[in-house]
Amino acid sequence: MRIGVLGAGQLGRMLALSGYPLANQFVFYDLSGSPSVGLGEVIVDRNNEYLDDFLSRVDRVTYEFEHLPVDVAERIAAEKPVHPSPRSLRICQNREAEKTLFGDLGIPTPQWRIAESPEALQQAAEELSCPVVAKSNTEGYDGKGQAVLKSPEDAKAAWSSIGHPKLIVEKFVDFSREISVIAARGEDGELAVYPMAENVHSEGILRYSIAPAPGLSADIREDAERYIKLLLNELGHVGILALELFETADGLVANEMAPRVHNSGHWTMEGAETSQFENHIRAVTGMPLGDVTPRGVSCMINIIGSNGSSADILKLPYAHLHLYDKQERPGRKLGHINIVADSYEELIWRVRNCASFLPNCPEFDCSLTSA
Repeated sequence: MRIGVLGAGQLGRMLALSGYPLANQFVFYDLSGSPSVGLGEVIVDRNNEYLDDFLSRVDRVTYEFEHLPVDVAERIAAEKPVHPSPRSLRICQNREAEKTLFGDLGIPTPQWRIAESPEALQQAAEELSCPVVAKSNTEGYDGKGQAVLKSPEDAKAAWSSIGHPKLIVEKFVDFSREISVIAARGEDGELAVYPMAENVHSEGILRYSIAPAPGLSADIREDAERYIKLLLNELGHVGILALELFETADGLVANEMAPRVHNSGHWTMEGAETSQFENHIRAVTGMPLGDVTPRGVSCMINIIGSNGSSADILKLPYAHLHLYDKQERPGRKLGHINIVADSYEELIWRVRNCASFLPNCPEFDCSLTSA
């Protein structure tokens, strides 16, 4: 099948690498002007001049990143199958719509307000009681477009620093850790839910994902699976969906979702019987979903800013290196490393050993190391 991918970055690259063995072809449609996918056919179209050409080359379309013009996805959907649907794209681009959907489905969220001026932001901070987190209602990712208000008087500076005309203001969540659940839904409604991952961030960017997340209670697992199944079925979503959650003393609180393959699911490439990338391709092409059973315990380490010593990493028999063929730059995701082990104890020392070859990699500090 000829699969069109909206976007041409590393997620599209990994989708294609998992889709080629299933006899698929890939055409990437890049609106940024700076594609980095490095394979397949790429159509660069910053002014929407070649959309018809793109459509003539594909049988169905998916996307690797949710920050895309919804009107382009809707135009494509009028002519070709688009998975996930433009509705999933539209909701995930808008934090207010996303939080409203969570509430409608009974998925817990932080208390929140909308602010469209510095004065409204200050009022929201007063109503919710600080600390609060203010986020741009659209366009934010990897910690961008956010500010923490420790008092209502911080509103003016926060509004200026974010620079967006509409903010969502959330009550700060007292959480023990951040976790995520990733699932796939097929065209026929078949569902497959991966083991949950524990995620460790630094400066707003994911650095480590451990899966299956250690120490999860049965209630927490059941709630997370129920929430993501509710979302998949409500949206009629086809493909991978990721849901980020906070674990608190009172249970789970939803942060946000992503209608695509997700950074916290990269561990599945070596750590699960079927990767998130292959299951996304299976779903959008109408094939049966693959087994999501884990292969031992895993950790994904994001490579940020500098590739480090790839030669030393490749000498480690338990390290699986995935580089995105990008130029080094501070804060840029350049690749990731997957590590699989038979036990969490073994995983800890393997991860720490591997991370020692990555410059400025934060210390591996998670629930395993703090227990």
